[in-house]
Amino acid sequence: MKEIDYRKLEINPSALIGDKWMLISAGKEGDYGTMTASWGHLGAIWGHGTGKSTSVIYIRPQRNTKKYVDREEYYSLCFFEEKYRKDLAYLGSHSFAKEDKVSKTSLHPNFSLEAPYFEEASLILICRKLYVGELKEENFIDKEVMEDNYPRRDFHSVYIGEIVKAYEK
Repeated sequence: MKEIDYRKLEINPSALIGDKWMLISAGKEGDYGTMTASWGHLGAIWGHGTGKSTSVIYIRPQRNTKKYVDREEYYSLCFFEEKYRKDLAYLGSHSFAKEDKVSKTSLHPNFSLEAPYFEEASLILICRKLYVGELKEENFIDKEVMEDNYPRRDFHSVYIGEIVKAYEK
């Protein structure tokens, strides 16, 4: 793993997040959470001139990982090669509250950075939280989107994090 300049990444965020998925992780060794996500954004906002390089992640209130992202200053986004897809599917459908779900995969967590990450990741983004907010029913213009995605009204929390470091294999 080597550190790279995240401002020079040439990626397609829609394909990277929506098609390949990612793991969102936060916490400390022995007390962390991780979850699979296929919704998110990478871009720029705030700052002066070019804007800060940022990630936007979404976490539903019932996800165990939410308490770690809420508690910690940093979180990581880990992206993987296709051969780890089954591991990501498992991590996305099981809860740390019920089992040590990572031990049931071929992934190995590491805690040497500001946030936990996985050694098998091909790209790791370390993000410092800048903002958290809640999606709200009254703010949906397209009510069909809301009905399709939130029939139980379990709206996501939205986190904007500044990308402070990036690593690749």
